[in-house]
Amino acid sequence: MHAFDILGDPVRRRILELIADDERSAGDIAAVVQDEFGITQPAVSQHLRVLRDAGFATVRPEGTRRLYIVDPGPLREVDVWIERYRRYWNESFDSLAEHLATVQGKRPPKTTAKRRVKR
Repeated sequence: MHAFDILGDPVRRRILELIADDERSAGDIAAVVQDEFGITQPAVSQHLRVLRDAGFATVRPEGTRRLYIVDPGPLREVDVWIERYRRYWNESFDSLAEHLATVQGKRPPKTTAKRRVKR
């Protein structure tokens, strides 16, 4: 599965948010996701499995519980891929900042984009 196929699902994105900062048990994750999305525990388990199989999450057993946490590796790969497009939104933010400065009668701020693309 491609990273964006995995991240494109709102349930999987929510699970990643839940496990981004600390380990959480499968039961805790299921309780939140079931409440928010109205899906069954087996459906939550399937999403956890997809995240685990794709490398976005790791799991470790602790007694009868399974604890999940984000594995940052695949997210770094996504960030590297997105980096080439980041300049486009930086340019948009720079243009907005320049416009706001002009409207407010202030000096425009320095731009953050590495280079301007002529359109």
